[in-house]
Amino acid sequence: MNNSKQHYGWLAISLHWLTAISVIGLFALGFWMVDLGYYDQWYKPAPALHKSIGICLFVLMLARIAWRLKQVQPEPLSTHTALEVKAGHLMHLTLYIMLIVIMLSGYLISTADGRAIEVFELFSVPALGSLIENQEDLAGGFHKYAAYTLIALVGMHAAAALKHHIIDKDNTLKRMLGRSQ
Repeated sequence: MNNSKQHYGWLAISLHWLTAISVIGLFALGFWMVDLGYYDQWYKPAPALHKSIGICLFVLMLARIAWRLKQVQPEPLSTHTALEVKAGHLMHLTLYIMLIVIMLSGYLISTADGRAIEVFELFSVPALGSLIENQEDLAGGFHKYAAYTLIALVGMHAAAALKHHIIDKDNTLKRMLGRSQ
């Protein structure tokens, strides 16, 4: 369950892949749902699903950040250059920041009218209402462009992992798949 200096524990690995699947799924759902017409049968259910998964992802991210801060992080592989190590740290930090920006802007979009967010009809996240003029539109712009930026970063992150696996033939990707050798 715990990380070590050599590898990630199963909880860190599970949180990573659950986050990855959620981010890609939310991006695809968001991209698709913005073109739905008022009379489309998914006009209301798609945003409700997007919001519910987004709130769950926010809770997951809080748990992931807490776990990361509590756990030792595996040391960089000896084959990694100083530039690769710094770029990796910067990429991870940027991914976390973009996720938080997206989730907070999504909350501001969804609650600007004063209505709470219903999460799978199990519980509600209270609304703060409109805090600034034109909040829904401003937050919507942040949300959209942050989502595009995030998905580009995810692509770069995946490409870097594949580069380490295919070209460098090191254990970077294997460690996040739960195999250290």
